[in-house]
Amino acid sequence: MTGADAYNRLESTVAGRQVVNEDVVNLPNWLFLRFRARRTDGTWSPWFSPGTHTLLDHRHTLDLRRGTLARSSRHRNDELGVLNVEQTRLVHMEDPHLAALRTVFTAEDWTGQIEIESSLDGDVINGNVHRYRALDRHHLNHVRTGAQEPHTIWLCCRTSTSDITVALAARTTVRADEAPVSSVLRPTRHRAVHRLVVPISRGRPVTVDKTVALHTSRDTAISDALGEAVERVSVAADFPALFDSHVAAWERLWRRTDVQVPGEAGRILRFHLFHVLQTLSPHTAELDVGVPARGLHGEAYRGHVFWDELFVLPYLNLHLPEVSRALLNYRHRRLPRACAAASAAGRAGAMYPWQSGCNGREESQEWHLNPASGRWLSDHSRLQHHVGSAIAYNVWQYCEATGDTEYLHTKGAEMLLQIARFWADLAVFDHETRRYRIRGVVGPDEYHDGYPGAAKPGLDDNAYTNVMAAWVLTRTLVLVRRLPAWRREELFQRVRLSADVLPEWEEVSRRLRVPFHQGVISQFEGYDDLAELDWGAYRARYGTIRRLDRVLEAEGDTVNRYKASKQADVLMLGYLFSPTELRALFRRLGYHLDDEIWRSTVDYYLQRTSHGSTLSELVHGLVLARARRADAWQYVHEALEADIADIQGGTTGEGIHLGAMAGTLDLIQRGLTGLETREDALWLDPVPLPALSEYGFPLHYRGHWGVGVRRRSGQLEIAVPDSEESAIRVVLADRAVTIAPGETCTLLLPND
Repeated sequence: MTGADAYNRLESTVAGRQVVNEDVVNLPNWLFLRFRARRTDGTWSPWFSPGTHTLLDHRHTLDLRRGTLARSSRHRNDELGVLNVEQTRLVHMEDPHLAALRTVFTAEDWTGQIEIESSLDGDVINGNVHRYRALDRHHLNHVRTGAQEPHTIWLCCRTSTSDITVALAARTTVRADEAPVSSVLRPTRHRAVHRLVVPISRGRPVTVDKTVALHTSRDTAISDALGEAVERVSVAADFPALFDSHVAAWERLWRRTDVQVPGEAGRILRFHLFHVLQTLSPHTAELDVGVPARGLHGEAYRGHVFWDELFVLPYLNLHLPEVSRALLNYRHRRLPRACAAASAAGRAGAMYPWQSGCNGREESQEWHLNPASGRWLSDHSRLQHHVGSAIAYNVWQYCEATGDTEYLHTKGAEMLLQIARFWADLAVFDHETRRYRIRGVVGPDEYHDGYPGAAKPGLDDNAYTNVMAAWVLTRTLVLVRRLPAWRREELFQRVRLSADVLPEWEEVSRRLRVPFHQGVISQFEGYDDLAELDWGAYRARYGTIRRLDRVLEAEGDTVNRYKASKQADVLMLGYLFSPTELRALFRRLGYHLDDEIWRSTVDYYLQRTSHGSTLSELVHGLVLARARRADAWQYVHEALEADIADIQGGTTGEGIHLGAMAGTLDLIQRGLTGLETREDALWLDPVPLPALSEYGFPLHYRGHWGVGVRRRSGQLEIAVPDSEESAIRVVLADRAVTIAPGETCTLLLPND
């Protein structure tokens, strides 16, 4: 169990260096429940486990629809007989402070007694990621335990530096034909234990229900975390009632978010959606949290917030907009810290961190371990300033999808202005090229963090960075012009900005440099001067080379010398923007971009990308669906299987890849439909992909709940539910239609 907003910072000594890392904290274990049987001689058998008893059968079942995990097993004790154990686990979707565990024991061929130990364990560490083993992983201290008769134990502790109080209370009850022989509550130093001895008869089930409440000092509307946890668990409903309300909450959630795709792809997409909703549900709207790259399912990346919301919010905007707004508020609350970071670097505006945690300071490590060589290397990923553009993009897209002008004109405008301010200040005019240039950055590729042999890290004129900076400046200027005069004046006063800078921003937005070579867009200035890599030789030698940077470093080489990318960089532009909008962006910058140049660019980087990130196949799949359909499915299929098949060889065990999972949902919603929300309309430009020729999903658009979008048999059906809202305008490449509430429109798709 991890706390979405429970971070803690520790200092460790690694390879003779002092390093400080902030981690999302692994909280006390509430799941602990073990059992054993009394032998015929009156002694107790060892606690049941696969190592102590013969395991006849074992099965795990994840019920996505109802949000439960079931475990069933049959154990044989050579002296007594067979014990069947059925267990159901849930983390309550209606009340986020509650969780429950029901365990049903059935003795198949014997009668006697079983002892059950239900515990809360505070002796936990952040031990999920093996390569972090050299770091201090003990985040919890001041552990206290106690009990409240007749059924409740509790545990309270604090994080060591952030001083967050964490409190859990557990109520364990037994339902059987006979009352328990004994029930003992035993608080110890790091564990609170409830032990019960229960009679069990052949074929007669014994049901043990464990209900747990969790509160932290960061919760709102509480006075004392421990008191709240004890009180909440004491008044919680029994397991059947909790189960029913939990399932009902999931049913409501699925109704708002589900994706209907037939076959195996549909099952994987629902699996992805389930994981997204476990991390980002309507409860998130009440929290001060961002989008952790690995969700809340593992400790990789230490629970930090990168740019992954760029792949998550496009889906949430049209299903759970209140969650999108909360995630944007996480960024807005940290705007002062981003402005302070820019100022400390001698820059204006807001310089958001590449890795963010509790308070928005830069959490990117300065050194990272290459497990292939065992060496610690300097880490320059903090130079990925394009995270600011991702935040601005998300603000704009959220407001376009929801029509939330109040947010756009207030918090959204503040973020856009400060991010635009940063880019305008970072861009330097070059008299030789008569262009503005942005130097010393790292792009989304991440492999290239400097030029071969250069004394300083960073690259010049990363195409993605520069185009996104131009887009941010352009959108901000549009917003400023649209603002009411009084609001514009108020906003400029608030952020201490003079309107005199706007002509300069206009110029920078039109004259940022985008490098080209050999008729394609260059990833950055000087990319064409790098050596070509013998991809075939490296694949033959190593098999998988997804993490080519580690392979080369272990050989004493560096990926900085080669035309090789970890993941999509230039092609990210085709992921974020439709072909029409991308051409317009380049035209505004004074560059010609036609279909031939873009297809050549796509082909060029396809041959030079190792896909070291699960996001890479996702981006390539969507881009190819538009640029070269025949090859798209290979990448879409790999994106779908990234976690379910653990294609990176072990990373899924450290936590699922939330951005990639959400991105596959967006690939259906936006990639295959060409869906855009702009100019007060839904714009659609469907792309035929034979392997995904049928799909459907609901949308929450501009006050309309449950707009149905379904594609099948060469038709696109749009159903607007009956309401008092205005009609929806839908624009396709060759026509525009207006659909009133209560109406369904069926559109024939050409070339399908």
